[in-house]
Amino acid sequence: MSASHRDLPALDLEPPALLKVSPLLRRLQEEGPIRRVRTPAGDEGWLVTRHAELKQLLHDERIGHSHPDPANAPQYVRNPFLDLMITDTDAEVGRRTHTETRRLLTPMFSARRVREMEPRVAAVVDGVLDRFIAQGPPADLHDGVSMPVALTVLCDIIGVPPQSREQLATLLSRMAQLNDRESVQRAQSGLFAFAAELIAQKRAEPGADIITRLSEGGLSDERVATLSVGLLFAGLDSVVTVMDQGVVLLDAHPEQRAAALADPGQMAHAVEEVLRAAKAGGSVLPRYASEDIEFGGASIRSGDLVLFDFSLPNFDGRAFDEPERFDITRAPNPHLTFAHGIWHCIGAPLARIELKTVFTRLYTRLPGLRLALPADELREVDGRLSGGLTELPVVW
Repeated sequence: MSASHRDLPALDLEPPALLKVSPLLRRLQEEGPIRRVRTPAGDEGWLVTRHAELKQLLHDERIGHSHPDPANAPQYVRNPFLDLMITDTDAEVGRRTHTETRRLLTPMFSARRVREMEPRVAAVVDGVLDRFIAQGPPADLHDGVSMPVALTVLCDIIGVPPQSREQLATLLSRMAQLNDRESVQRAQSGLFAFAAELIAQKRAEPGADIITRLSEGGLSDERVATLSVGLLFAGLDSVVTVMDQGVVLLDAHPEQRAAALADPGQMAHAVEEVLRAAKAGGSVLPRYASEDIEFGGASIRSGDLVLFDFSLPNFDGRAFDEPERFDITRAPNPHLTFAHGIWHCIGAPLARIELKTVFTRLYTRLPGLRLALPADELREVDGRLSGGLTELPVVW
């Protein structure tokens, strides 16, 4: 290992404090828009730290999933599932494939489609709350509300039948581990077998779901399985984490919570501020440069790892006034939690509906809901790719 490698600032997987950027990330952000770092996996990469520059790079087609040698590509963390996201296809072919996939999936999350799903989301939330409230306090909102709501809505739109959802949740949880490669590989095999069975069912009996749409879009079963697994993996814990952290933030700001509950328009703004503030760094997705790029004072070489952190730039004072202040009246609020451009999350409209519905119904039905522990005593998941809280104890 070279001295220069050892001297690079080393990123870790320590969960950020709520509304607080770590001293290291804040220093890197102040030093420049893109900084050379050492990843938790021990490899070198470029971390994009600022809002304007990340937004610009999210439009740059020279950065994507392609790498000439995937087996030896630098990594952010060691996880076999993330290895599947690296492809050795030509960068231009990769861009066309990405565009075609979005063309297939985007109609499933159109404004009309999401509006049609609102009553179903509301019914899911009410059913989950019925069971949660019946158990009585104290209770764990993470396992009792956030997880079942997010899992049910996600499985509905992707096409996972109710009887298979508990098995799916177990497999996804095992896939997110960082310290047990063999266990992750077993879970990965199990998850792809699970997906293959679902695809066969949908080819025989099509439905109004994502697996059916992908299967009818001319894609191979292997490609459908990879996309479906990726959507499930990315779409569950991310929504659960924001739901949990949203409750923590709204609990800490009762006046803003009351204002949001009194006005649906304000609740929509509150959801955007929760999305911006739920994590202060660490929401990293690895990408690779397919060409040499001069950017932000950095010389990025073809094959270099480029780290898109979709939460750190949400705390960039160049884009947000007092970014470490929670403010549901913040306007504009151009957060990058759902990325941007060709990488914008197609499920964003549905996630917004879920969050708005959960926060509104939760506090309407349980106006006395409050955390059972101080926020700084809540425990974060350790040794997992997705992070988030282990539990969220509440009383009412």
